[in-house]
Amino acid sequence: MFSLYNFHRMAYIQGMIQRTLQNQIELELSQQAGIVLLGPRQVGKTTLARGIEKKTDSIYLDLERFADRVILSEPDLFLSEYTGCLVIIDEVQRLPELFASLRGHIDRQRQIGHRFKQFLLLGSASRTLLSQTSESLAGRVSYLELAPLSHAETDRDSLSQLWIRGGFPESFLAPSDNVSLKWRIDFIRTYLERDIPNLGPRVPAETLLRLWTMLANWQGGLLNAARLAASLNISGQSVARYLDLFVDLMLIRRLPPWRNHPGKRLIKSPKIYIRDSGITHALLGLAGIENVLRHHVAGGSWEGFCIENLITSAPNFAMASFYRTSAGAEIDLVFELPNQEIWTFEIKRSTTPRVSTGFRTASEELGASRKILVYSDNRHIPINGGIVAMPLIDAMNCLSELS
Repeated sequence: MFSLYNFHRMAYIQGMIQRTLQNQIELELSQQAGIVLLGPRQVGKTTLARGIEKKTDSIYLDLERFADRVILSEPDLFLSEYTGCLVIIDEVQRLPELFASLRGHIDRQRQIGHRFKQFLLLGSASRTLLSQTSESLAGRVSYLELAPLSHAETDRDSLSQLWIRGGFPESFLAPSDNVSLKWRIDFIRTYLERDIPNLGPRVPAETLLRLWTMLANWQGGLLNAARLAASLNISGQSVARYLDLFVDLMLIRRLPPWRNHPGKRLIKSPKIYIRDSGITHALLGLAGIENVLRHHVAGGSWEGFCIENLITSAPNFAMASFYRTSAGAEIDLVFELPNQEIWTFEIKRSTTPRVSTGFRTASEELGASRKILVYSDNRHIPINGGIVAMPLIDAMNCLSELS
């Protein structure tokens, strides 16, 4: 029987599920010498790049292949043969010394009139990659981030599946929840045992796994580094360093608190979210929606899932934070938009369009121009105080229309 899962898988492989970011990449390549596309492993960077490769004169190199690393052992000689061609280099952080040569090549190509569409560089996000490119390629490339599949990139009927399995394509498109869970467990193990050590840090995999699992249990909670350090029997500095690593790898989001409100006693600690809900559930061994709903993490997981989708939909340079006072007024997500407007969001996994008093109070304090309740029904319902309740996809569309 040809299932919905098989249809989605074929659609993704054939490029019918187009990543939202693809149009932006193609536009920026027409205006910039290069793009650095960052994202965690298995998020779909290579599939996206291969789609662009088919539409233009290009060459693809994967630096995880020894033969391709040998090809670039003399980069100036090799690149000189591909003037006017888009060079796609995957896992570029594996060869950091390459960046100086790329800078020289870009500048030489600009001098002879080839100003745009020279490089598409793909890399697993890391501090090493970012520092190298910022030093060597400043003003020559744009940086874009590819997140896991969002609700806007799948159909409305797949919302629960996307939440439970997360947005990594192989997990989302798996033929069953158990197969999906196994893929995510293998993904976690590979990151801990291979990918992180390859980036340089020598951290016991068991320590990182325990930290990651503790954060899954506290999904959406305030960062308490001292408590984490005591539970893991490590120093607070080590906790900070490991969190920085997870953030650099785009596996954890540190959502900052709102700070621009003099006279209010505001919470100063950031909130911590595992960015992909499927990874959250895998760390806790939860397969299927029934198991997730029975677990205490369900509310925090749903909140984090919605926040990631909303941030993905927001315009460039929108600043995301949360708002909480010591008196209890709270906003799950605040956007300071490039046009200086403030939008506030409350997130409920409920079909009842009811907002908290704290959200109303805090939104008024910030002078929010849009106040949105994201809830689990399909209707738009106006609520007193200028608040509108709507489903996640419509809230995402409101933000994407600002771009």
